[in-house]
Amino acid sequence: MINASTAADGIVLRPLLATDLEAAHALSLRVHWPHRLVDWQLSHQFGSGLAAERDGELIGTALSWRWGAEHATIGLVIVDPRCQGRRVGYRMMEALLADLPGRSVLLHATPDGRGLYERLGFVRTGEVRQHQGTALPAPLVAMDAGRRLRPVDQSDTAVLATLDAQARGMPRTALITELLGHGDAVVLDQDGQARGFAILRRFGRGLAIGPVVAPDADGAKALIAHLVGLNAGKFVRIDIDFDSGLAEWLETLGLLRVDAPTVMVRGRVPAPTGGVRAYALVTQALG
Repeated sequence: MINASTAADGIVLRPLLATDLEAAHALSLRVHWPHRLVDWQLSHQFGSGLAAERDGELIGTALSWRWGAEHATIGLVIVDPRCQGRRVGYRMMEALLADLPGRSVLLHATPDGRGLYERLGFVRTGEVRQHQGTALPAPLVAMDAGRRLRPVDQSDTAVLATLDAQARGMPRTALITELLGHGDAVVLDQDGQARGFAILRRFGRGLAIGPVVAPDADGAKALIAHLVGLNAGKFVRIDIDFDSGLAEWLETLGLLRVDAPTVMVRGRVPAPTGGVRAYALVTQALG
């Protein structure tokens, strides 16, 4: 549990409360992040965080999410541009990490933040490619015999949460259950068994696809093409693992690369199991 503290310069660190989220949303707009208030609410619902405050004004945020007993992610680390250079981000990160003892911690770093995270013991393990744009009509992807796409069913929730845990190397059952309840999902069946899925939901400037879990790139393409095709003409975003091999293909769908955050880990890198992998994130914060 993070307790409130006040530094000599008058900056207070305290838990981030639900009543802070409107101010946190305004702070994210100040640094040109696309999150809506409802996106902040979802993130806060599944995690805990810190508020940095000076003279009663919110000047910084940082959130963490615990996944199972061994892993966590950190994100939404923001410092008001007027207060940068005062080690506010470093102080928030130190406090968050002190509250996550023994856990492997994953985050996605901007170029400006990478040096800070390296000083705190994080190492680079990969890259994410953020793709977005007005979606073009997507041709269907041919699938091997025995594979088909189908709508999600209420009875799929436990199976899909298990597939997500296998793909990410950490359990996120409550999060996946929430996303399935509020998004549009499609399932990849192989010989009558669910082997992948993708979820599309409202996020930021339009729609976001993620997570995407599949046994291989062809399966991931089939899932993504289905959701993109249903939403041609709309603004769509997807954050993929650079090693997925999907980047050039996504650009043919109108989803152009706009950013390339660095994947960083302090501790053991979560390892996929079960013959499936994550091709797209829920968000850069949640992983």
